[in-house]
Amino acid sequence: MKPTPKPLKPLDDALADLLAQATSLPGSDTVTTFDADGRVLAQDCVSALQVPPQDNSSMDGYAVRCADLKAPGAELPVSQRIAAGSAGEPLLPGTAARIFTGAPVPAGADAVLMQEDCEALAAGPGTVGDPRVRINAVPQPGQWIRRAGEDVTRGAVVLAAGTRLSPAELGLAASIGLHQLQVARRPRVALFSTGDELVMPGDVPPEQMRPGAIYNSNRFFLRAMLLRLGCEVTDFGIVPDRRDATILALRQASGAHDLILTSGGVSVGEEDHIKPAVESLGRLDLWQIAMKPGKPFAYGQIPREGGTAHFMGLPGNPVSSFLTFALLVRPFVLRLQGVRDVAPKSIAATAEFTWARADKRREFLRVRRRAEGGLELFGNQSSGVLTSAAWGDGVVDNPAGRTIAPGDTVQYIAFSDLLS
Repeated sequence: MKPTPKPLKPLDDALADLLAQATSLPGSDTVTTFDADGRVLAQDCVSALQVPPQDNSSMDGYAVRCADLKAPGAELPVSQRIAAGSAGEPLLPGTAARIFTGAPVPAGADAVLMQEDCEALAAGPGTVGDPRVRINAVPQPGQWIRRAGEDVTRGAVVLAAGTRLSPAELGLAASIGLHQLQVARRPRVALFSTGDELVMPGDVPPEQMRPGAIYNSNRFFLRAMLLRLGCEVTDFGIVPDRRDATILALRQASGAHDLILTSGGVSVGEEDHIKPAVESLGRLDLWQIAMKPGKPFAYGQIPREGGTAHFMGLPGNPVSSFLTFALLVRPFVLRLQGVRDVAPKSIAATAEFTWARADKRREFLRVRRRAEGGLELFGNQSSGVLTSAAWGDGVVDNPAGRTIAPGDTVQYIAFSDLLS
């Protein structure tokens, strides 16, 4: 009697199980704010000052008292000139101050008029005293003034631990005077491929490839995706399809790495040695995930001195490997660094294609956006056609059992979100 196949594991359940194992890595690094792009904060950033430090002008123009200007056309003497980085004197009643963007608003002024609403008056022959300005608009109290602390208040947590830093966050950290940041240490990842059919580009020219051989494309995009996530990657190359070679590679990799990532060898064929090799050193679960492409996936742990090395085995087909990394490995690696919100973001979009073949698995269809805003579908959705991922700019997250007709609203996930 044939054994009853295990039910497929929903993708969301698989991700939840993985993240339950992903505790933040111990230790942290101190880096300059200049060098922190893409790193994850290990502690809150608390502001020791307010930003802006004082009321300042958001326009080039004139600082005035609203009480002095009840109707357009009034003329006022310009009593001072205030540039950014300097401090003016209190503004006397019945006068205006020439002021520039970022300059502190002088005490007594309660509005700024942009220079386009004012007219600097030329001094006539023999004129003495302050220059004058004609005000051609009636100001409202507070206009064009950035209030002290309106961006950041003193004592506020401006960036929380677990934030993955982008250029905007770096600028915000610098605005409160932080020249160094405490960040999570980089995950150490060992990467290797299994399969005697694999050949590295450059080792054998295309015209000399033996029958059945293929170039190892997975190694290139997996390494690039790990580096984008801030990992330190050790490339163990291609491991022969032998159990002893696989055990040796796993033993060496587990000693100094937080995660071992492989592609290929996670099915149940006679030449797939990952399962018995990992089990000889630790434990392993083989999952059949209800996603297409990307059904086979393995997670395990290998004990080591002072801790545990996580193990993840991806399918060998390129698109399957690419998408299981994006949807399962990427969130796991981010969680190791302390990031809390690791789910990819989907948006509603309009399909401009037909998908008539409903599948029992949740599908990730390679698409790209048209200039008009709709989505077009790559013609060949096979798990071995990596061209679909290079051509596309994202995927449609299509629920199991659903067909798609032109005009239907679908959920779109951009590669820019999955690959960053």
